[in-house]
Amino acid sequence: MQPAYFDRYPGIAFRREDGIVEMRIHTRGGPALWGFWGGLHKELGPAFRDVADDPDNKVVILTGTGGSFCAGFDLEGEQPPAMGPATWDVIFREGRALLRNLMAIEVPVIAAVNGPAFIHAELAVMADIVLASQAAVFADKAHGIAGVVPGDGVQTIWPLLLGPNRGRYFLLTGQEIGAEEALRLGIVGEVLPPDRLLERAWEHGRTIAARPAQANRYTRMVLTERLREQLDRELGHGLIIEGMGILAGMGGE
Repeated sequence: MQPAYFDRYPGIAFRREDGIVEMRIHTRGGPALWGFWGGLHKELGPAFRDVADDPDNKVVILTGTGGSFCAGFDLEGEQPPAMGPATWDVIFREGRALLRNLMAIEVPVIAAVNGPAFIHAELAVMADIVLASQAAVFADKAHGIAGVVPGDGVQTIWPLLLGPNRGRYFLLTGQEIGAEEALRLGIVGEVLPPDRLLERAWEHGRTIAARPAQANRYTRMVLTERLREQLDRELGHGLIIEGMGILAGMGGE
């Protein structure tokens, strides 16, 4: 019998076998598009918390749908509320929950990046094992090139992975990094043909799930301790600065 939370999030398709839970993000059944108002921004944080709190989960696989991981924004649906302190407070709380609850998962996390990851690509590269399709491309299209302060965690993750100078360049220019270059830079662990990607993720998942569960949990904890501490220091402050920048750009200074 599947957990109740498997049906709680319209933008996330869950399946679980032998303790391995797959989270496939999507938008109305197609490739995932990032939505703020009732979309993935709202859903993923609570979903990560539900996954973290479920003792039957031994490994988590995060992947996208179709030809992209998350390459754009969801422009359909509800009209967003006017931006102001109250609206940003919602984004602030959801933004902190998004990454903190991902890091609260105490079992190994595998990302299967099935295509372009242009919006919140950090969710994938924060995994313990990052696998990329040959079609995968990594970039941050939501901040620097859009005139938005990169303060929602990307300012921590990308300089950590790429080095300080390359990380700042990446965030300020919207640079795209293809799968093979990502492998060379150490962003991903393997590059695979698209039709082998998810199969390989499950192979890793089964291998890890067969190990002692307590050792898996403790391994995840020690491997992510430094990242969790850095995010705790930088995430809240960065989100406040990002919000101030957005309000200033709207004439709110």
